[in-house]
Amino acid sequence: MNFELGLRCRDCGKHFKSEPLAGCDECFAPLEVYYDLQAIGKAITPELLERRPSSMWRYREFLPLNSTPLDNPRLTSLAGVGGTPLVPVARLARKLGVRELYVKNDAVNFPTLSFKDRVVAVALSKAIEFGFKVVACSSTGNLANSVAAQAAALGLEAYIFTPSDLEAAKIAGTLVYGAKLIKISGNYDQVNRLCSEIAQRYPWGIVNVNLRPYYAEGSKTVGYEIAQQLDWKLPSSLVCPMAGGSLIGKIARAFDDLRQLGWAAGDTRIFGAQATGCSPISSAVKEGRKDIEPQRPSTIARSLAIGNPADGFYAARTIRATGGWAEDVSDNEILEGMRLLAETEGIFTETAGGVTVACARKLLQQGRIDPQQPIVLVITGNGLKTLDAIIASQAEAPIIAPRMREFEAELVREGATPEVEPEPALAK
Repeated sequence: MNFELGLRCRDCGKHFKSEPLAGCDECFAPLEVYYDLQAIGKAITPELLERRPSSMWRYREFLPLNSTPLDNPRLTSLAGVGGTPLVPVARLARKLGVRELYVKNDAVNFPTLSFKDRVVAVALSKAIEFGFKVVACSSTGNLANSVAAQAAALGLEAYIFTPSDLEAAKIAGTLVYGAKLIKISGNYDQVNRLCSEIAQRYPWGIVNVNLRPYYAEGSKTVGYEIAQQLDWKLPSSLVCPMAGGSLIGKIARAFDDLRQLGWAAGDTRIFGAQATGCSPISSAVKEGRKDIEPQRPSTIARSLAIGNPADGFYAARTIRATGGWAEDVSDNEILEGMRLLAETEGIFTETAGGVTVACARKLLQQGRIDPQQPIVLVITGNGLKTLDAIIASQAEAPIIAPRMREFEAELVREGATPEVEPEPALAK
């Protein structure tokens, strides 16, 4: 059963029926889906959710869909999306000087290894409900991969628009699915403007334009999963990367839904993380401004390189409302964050994850996060997507001949002193 009541303007509150619509025709603000939350609370319980398969569809009543992969054979290919682990990271916790630390690891999401698989699964399911045959998106990489993959699995034609300097791995991870990739000689904001014009001329479902209100709802499942994985006790602090600003707000919305239903307890301070080379939201928070001043992106964290974020104002408002803060970090700090997570926990994150880890460390050093209370770091993408960034910072590995003396000479050069098995005694 679909508990969606329609769309609502986030600023003036005007209501609209459920349709592919980008924004309010009165004040031009973005729209959001609203629900009959009380009816959801009567229809399901936390105990019922526990018995369902571990995927994002466990929370289907909180999504704006008439059908899901659990009841619609057309959508079966999307059944495995979500349900990613919340990993206790004790070694990283010791490095950062905190007591209880978790990583929400969407770097292993199905099918394309980023949290965008969640939002695309909802957007394309809705596109099918609306009767679209062609879907499209503007993207900094992860969304491109996910739209291309899921469109292929659903038999939809896909057009992908990206900045021309996208990472090679993300380009390959889009083209392999047969999508039509079009590179634009400009930044993401320019690409997105073109997609807005295309949405007005072509009968296409563009996931982050006319399908955006539905697309964004997939992000809530990150929050529902975190709460359930913590036995319905919300974390004291959560650090989340910000690009367009939607994810951080939807996680907060999920936590609020659960509190209103009486399912989850505790208040969470929300902290936003950005790269210094593209930090319009964190700059607004730190400078105490309500408005978001657009920036020209210049950072290795290209998946976060949105200089004029669509949900920036709302992300900053969410951060302030929860008593959180926002930070940003340099490219070198981003690489250090990637290495720190990999070396302590064996989790290889893309540059956006390096932003999350590095900002968390900075926020802890500033005393803004309580190190004695549970903390969750949101990791949104896999390091295999941004290999070029980490390769450029790695030293060349030594090359030696296949001889023991050269191996041991190399150990000496490295200052290593490994234990050596004693030679066996000769028989008399």
